Amino acid sequence: MRTAFSVSREAVTSADGTVIGYRRVGSGPPVLVLHGSMLAAQHMMRLAYALADDFTVTVPDRRGRGSSGPHGDAYRMAREIEDVAALAEATGASRVFGLSSGGLIALYAARTLPQLDRVAAYEPPLSVDGSVPIAWLDRFDREIAAGERGKALVTALKSMGVEPLFNRVPRPVLDLVMPLTVRLQRDAPAGDVTIEALTPTMHFDMALVRETADTADDLAHLDAQVLLLGGSRSPAYLGTALDALTSAIPGAQRRTLPGLGHSGPEDDGRPELVAEVLRDFFR
Repeated sequence: MRTAFSVSREAVTSADGTVIGYRRVGSGPPVLVLHGSMLAAQHMMRLAYALADDFTVTVPDRRGRGSSGPHGDAYRMAREIEDVAALAEATGASRVFGLSSGGLIALYAARTLPQLDRVAAYEPPLSVDGSVPIAWLDRFDREIAAGERGKALVTALKSMGVEPLFNRVPRPVLDLVMPLTVRLQRDAPAGDVTIEALTPTMHFDMALVRETADTADDLAHLDAQVLLLGGSRSPAYLGTALDALTSAIPGAQRRTLPGLGHSGPEDDGRPELVAEVLRDFFR
C-alpha cells in the first residue's frame, strides 16, 4: 500500500527571467520528470505518485503552459536546457525522465549539464532522414491562426499517429467532434491546463524536433547513464529514433515495454509499469 503524499506547488526563475512552475511530491533522492507535447504537469502525476515512495519527484509545467511563463521570442532547445538547469539547481535533481519531446530535452540537457548523471527518455522523437512527420505543420499553424483549435488538434494527432483512435476515425467526423470536445473542456480544475490552451504549444515542440533532426551523433559523448524506453504499440518512426540513439550513445540501455503506446507514461496510459522500470534505473 502506497503512502498518501501531498503535492507542493513551487516555482523557479530560468536564465532568461521566465518563471517555471512545478509540482513536487514524495520523499527521497530528487527526480525531475519532463512531460511531452500537448501535455502539462497534471498529465504526469500518476507517474509521480508511483515514484513518490522512493523519490522526491518534481514535475514542471514546461514553458508556455500553466504555471510557467511564455515560450518567448527566442525559443529553442537552449531555453529548455536553461529551464532544466534552473530546476536541477533548485531541487538538487541529478536524475531526469522525459517523455517524447521531454525526452529530447532530457538527453540534450545531459550533454550540457554535468550534474545530470542518470537520464531516462521514453520515445524521444529524434528525426532520422525525415522519419518524423512534419508536413502537416503548415496546415496546423493556419488552423491555429484561424482560431480553429479543435481542427488543429485533429491535424496534429492524426498526422503523428500516436493515438490509435484518431487513426481509425475519418477526418470529417473528427472535425465535427473535436471542436465541441475542446469547448466542453474549457473549465479545468484549478492549476490545470485545458486542451484548448495546450494545442498551440505543439508548434513549439515540433520546433525542437526540427532543431534536433539528424543530430544523434551529438550525444555520443554523454557522461550520464542513459535508459531509452519505448512501447511495443508505438509508431515505427519512434522506434527508428530509439535505434539511432542506441547506436549513438555508448552504453545506453534499451527497453521495450510490451503493450504500451506513446502515451504509456501519462495519466491515461500505464504509468505504474513505467515507474517500475524507472525505479530500478534511478536507484
